[in-house]
Amino acid sequence: MARIRIFNIGGLNLKLSPFLHQPGDMVRMVNVKKDMVGAVKKRPGYVKYLGTPDNATVTSLWEWHRNNGTQFWNYRYSGSVLYYSQQGTGAFTVCGNGTMANGNAIGHAVLDDVMIIGDGVNATRHSTDGTSFTNTTNAPLAEYFETYQARVYAVRGTATSGTAIDLIYSAPGTATNWTNDSSSVRIPSKGRPNSLFKTADRLITTTDAGQMYKYDGFNMVDLATNLGPSTGRSIGEVEDFRFYLNRKGVFGFGGNRPEIISNPIERQIYNDAGEGITGGTFDNAPGIAYKFDYFLSAGTVTDDLTDETINNCILKYDYQLDEHSNYDFANLPTAWGTYKDASGNEQLIFGASNGQCYTFGGTALNDDGATIQSTMEGVLTFRIPDIEKKFNTVFAFANPGCEAKVMVALGDTFTKGKKKWIPLNDFHDGMAELRFPSGSQGRLMFWKVVEASRNARFQLYGFVFDLEPDPEKR
Repeated sequence: MARIRIFNIGGLNLKLSPFLHQPGDMVRMVNVKKDMVGAVKKRPGYVKYLGTPDNATVTSLWEWHRNNGTQFWNYRYSGSVLYYSQQGTGAFTVCGNGTMANGNAIGHAVLDDVMIIGDGVNATRHSTDGTSFTNTTNAPLAEYFETYQARVYAVRGTATSGTAIDLIYSAPGTATNWTNDSSSVRIPSKGRPNSLFKTADRLITTTDAGQMYKYDGFNMVDLATNLGPSTGRSIGEVEDFRFYLNRKGVFGFGGNRPEIISNPIERQIYNDAGEGITGGTFDNAPGIAYKFDYFLSAGTVTDDLTDETINNCILKYDYQLDEHSNYDFANLPTAWGTYKDASGNEQLIFGASNGQCYTFGGTALNDDGATIQSTMEGVLTFRIPDIEKKFNTVFAFANPGCEAKVMVALGDTFTKGKKKWIPLNDFHDGMAELRFPSGSQGRLMFWKVVEASRNARFQLYGFVFDLEPDPEKR
């Protein structure tokens, strides 16, 4: 008899063959998170953030803190209107000169306590009071802005394929003077510009063709890559390091070369069945880094290993643990944002296609009233996949009061429809036991945890299996 203990639950791994998996690797991992190494818990939910001033899709969310250190506004752009919320708690109010009649996302930058914004089509504008905007004379029509070397830089947002892109900068120390000592730098690239940001004390310009250019104030360097972001909206930043989506995967960038980080979930991004991220999503998927996670709104995704579909899939990367998982929100985020509230606490907010914004995390136990269904699934071969095993008992360990259901299935196939799931006993006391009926044998052991309560969470710690290999049955 062998007793196998699994108390190191890992992350989602669809790249490595299940026959090479570590015992705790997942083939499904939806709506769970890590808060201690080796264990998983149900993710938090979200609640409404402020009211719904219109029913249009929210495409941009950001904050602006004034130099006085106390005054700030949160902004949302939906439909064709820009709104502000005073101190993050006031009702969304239409900004003065805040109608753009376009529906694009909005870029922004702040220099010398003045914020400049643009959508690449309508007049670029600036604000000194946070609530009203003035058209900025001679400023380029741009969607992407960044402060660098005491200037505001803007990359022209209306270039078409095959047309050179201009990187234009303001006069020193001002966001509003684009006449005196203002000029431009030509970027001979193809495609449209789709982001502008700083990394490693260099200004980085990217295009929707995946090209990346580095500028130091004097020289423009072609990074000779097509692995830049497919959309600037997907970029998340942590300590000068960027995460973003490319059609070949999720990449990290620290100023030198892009580095792929999404190998374990490649099948969810693209696969032979054509059921990964849909083509148009690559052009506008929003992403953000928050605390120790990077979130990317990927939409409907099906991987071709488990053949399971996630309708509102959010790819989640825990960069502290280098582990992937999935969230499935009741409302797919169309824009992400963070802000520090009046108490100095960082908050994660997102907007959706229904025009409502939400605050994610904290003590919320459901998705604005909708049930959160958590699902985990793994497969175990016990390092002898060719030999049948006789299974005696299995124990699962969790927190007292756990409302999750734990199931196991024995078999010789990965086919979804052929798995016959057997539920373990009640899990409420934090330990569930199943004594298998006589003759329970199989080469593969599948295990699954499902939880769909509205007002509870669970913390899963691990499993113990008692089994006997049967070398006579290969």
